[in-house]
Amino acid sequence: MSSPLFSEKAFDATRSGSYEGAMTLKGTVDKSILLFLTLLVPAAWIWFKMGGDPEFAMNNGVKGYMIGGLIIAVISIIVMSFKKAWSPYLAPVYAAAEGVVLGALSMFFESMYPGIVFQAVGITLGIFALMLLAYKTGVLRATPLFTKVIYMATAGIAIFYLIMMVMNMFGASSLSNFYAGNSLMSIGISVVIAGVAAFNFILDFNFIEEQSKAGAPKYMEWYSGVALLATLIWLYIEILRLLSKLQSRD
Repeated sequence: MSSPLFSEKAFDATRSGSYEGAMTLKGTVDKSILLFLTLLVPAAWIWFKMGGDPEFAMNNGVKGYMIGGLIIAVISIIVMSFKKAWSPYLAPVYAAAEGVVLGALSMFFESMYPGIVFQAVGITLGIFALMLLAYKTGVLRATPLFTKVIYMATAGIAIFYLIMMVMNMFGASSLSNFYAGNSLMSIGISVVIAGVAAFNFILDFNFIEEQSKAGAPKYMEWYSGVALLATLIWLYIEILRLLSKLQSRD
């Protein structure tokens, strides 16, 4: 498994009752697409509300919107982890909250590199579709070795992010500045992280299929859709970073 939302214990608890219908991979992917479309609405709203102008946005409370969006997203995830049957109602809330954050973030990148957001969205969705096709056709499977490698790589990236965050808290921004730079090594790291994010979809799809066969209830499609959306958001941000580094070298 890849997403923190995916655990055997979390899904085992949902099979103790009687529910109409069972979760499927197709149903989960469909839900993740609906959540992505839900995300686009507030993303467009915050973008146009701020006039697509970062300077205007900074002077008109965009940070507050972003912080508020993050808080609502985190609360939604926490509540869903305890009340999974509420997922059909909380999943759209999570998507909308993330949409506000991504809309503001994307606006800043677009102001520096016109056209980058459209490119990043297209590449991200293309990778998602490619990973789903590779999984369904058996080209890529979550073998024990594959799972172990991607799990360890994801853990390593999480530690890398944590170290950057802690260093920034203490005023040491050298690692963050290096990662935000456009050196070949920084670009290489972004390529690796984006690749690991993409391969996480294979672990996600495999776990969803396993739980579907085990009889997870239909409402868990929304819960699992949130997990897929979270991976999609991670990949999008890394693609955005990578494209910005490449364009800054031109």
